[in-house]
Amino acid sequence: MNKTTRSKLFQRQKAHRGNFLDDLAGLYRQEAKMPRREIVIKTEAQIEGIRKSCRLARDILDRITPDIRPGISTEQINQWVHDLTLAAGAVPAPLNYRGFPKSTCTSINEQICHGIPSPDIIVREGDILNVDVTTILDGYYGDTSRMFLIGEVPPEARRLVDVTRECLNLGIAQVKPGNTIGHIGHAIQEYAEGHGYSVVRAFVGHGTGLKFHEPPDVTHYGQPGQGAHLAPNMVFTIEPMINVGTYEARVLDDGWTTVTADGKLSAQWEHTVRVTADGVEVLTA
Repeated sequence: MNKTTRSKLFQRQKAHRGNFLDDLAGLYRQEAKMPRREIVIKTEAQIEGIRKSCRLARDILDRITPDIRPGISTEQINQWVHDLTLAAGAVPAPLNYRGFPKSTCTSINEQICHGIPSPDIIVREGDILNVDVTTILDGYYGDTSRMFLIGEVPPEARRLVDVTRECLNLGIAQVKPGNTIGHIGHAIQEYAEGHGYSVVRAFVGHGTGLKFHEPPDVTHYGQPGQGAHLAPNMVFTIEPMINVGTYEARVLDDGWTTVTADGKLSAQWEHTVRVTADGVEVLTA
């Protein structure tokens, strides 16, 4: 992203900041009033709105991909995501969500999830990095994340990233009416543990679309037949977090950044999916 583009986006953001913050606060007030634990089967109109937001989140990741390289700060990544989201007429869902201070999550190496971008955190050669983008477009949510290999990455780190992506794909392949959340989790757990890795338990995928986080919880471990049964027009994320060592995690003093308990590498990929009449639509593909 060149300096001219960033400057134009910043000026647009500055001009509309008042409306933006008001709209964001209103969205979170509305979400707080919605029922908490009922799985929402979306209407066709809602699906179309969610689909557009999911495509935007995907496109933002596509746009920033060429700029992610050694030497940039995670705050730069956050600013790119923030500016591109606003330029599209959308809102970055993480910003101020339960106090989260940034517009995206950037999680490096042993960080499992919820890494807070900072000008002091510099992406280095050999790092693996997850960037998690969630947009709110016309009131609908789109949620996706992907891994980035920074320069020359050690083979063991590359292998972890590749296996984690295949875990995501195998989980998606289990999405169809009649299956359960347990089918998804079992496929992921079996593949990850078969390669000597562990599956994080402390964080799960989730329903989404009308709120940031909705039922059902989507565990990335388990057995077929466990959990909610899948039905057409359910929308949720699958986002396996796979660790080289123990699956146990701890949260840092910032209250958000979550790291592996043993300091070993972690990777995550995420898509938002819709259950169709006979299978799955990957809304963020």
